[in-house]
Amino acid sequence: MTPENLLKQIDFIKEIDKLKYIQRKTKLFNSDRNENDAEHSWHLALMAMVLMEHSNKSIDLLKVIKMVLIHDIVEIDAGDTFIYDTQKNHSNTDEERLAANRIFGLLPTAQAEELIAIWEEFEAGETDEAKFAKAMDRLEPLLQNTSNEGGTWTEFDVSYEKVHQKKSVIKEGSAQIWDFAEQLINESVEKGILKK
Repeated sequence: MTPENLLKQIDFIKEIDKLKYIQRKTKLFNSDRNENDAEHSWHLALMAMVLMEHSNKSIDLLKVIKMVLIHDIVEIDAGDTFIYDTQKNHSNTDEERLAANRIFGLLPTAQAEELIAIWEEFEAGETDEAKFAKAMDRLEPLLQNTSNEGGTWTEFDVSYEKVHQKKSVIKEGSAQIWDFAEQLINESVEKGILKK
């Protein structure tokens, strides 16, 4: 007989496969294909591994990896909210809370509680791990847009001010990466792929 915990974990694993179908607005590097949420989360996990030496503070890398791997799972139910959306705020919503409870709730209780707590910590953005995870989350689309001649900035007529404001969160996790990111933003203005 299969243990109940294993059956719950398998149900969760099947459910999160849906993340591969959630399309983001940003496109892959040097590409016209939209990235999906699963690709985005995988990329952030590797970025965290490679870039952790640039964190402002000493961090628990495993916790950061957990954060970036699960932070968008709620989008299976709530959908992806574009960071520059003018109609819907890109912050923790009631829809996302319901999604977190439903999806993580498929797991055995202890695992569900752990993942919900990690998701909440990421959303709050107050711990060193959450700040670094959010830095990765904001850096990746910046790199994508600069590789795609402005990408979503051009497509959705996003201004320098809005990009600078949204991306400045990076400095909370890494001042060094923020210096690099700000330089990319300014170079994008000079190249004419981001309007000031």
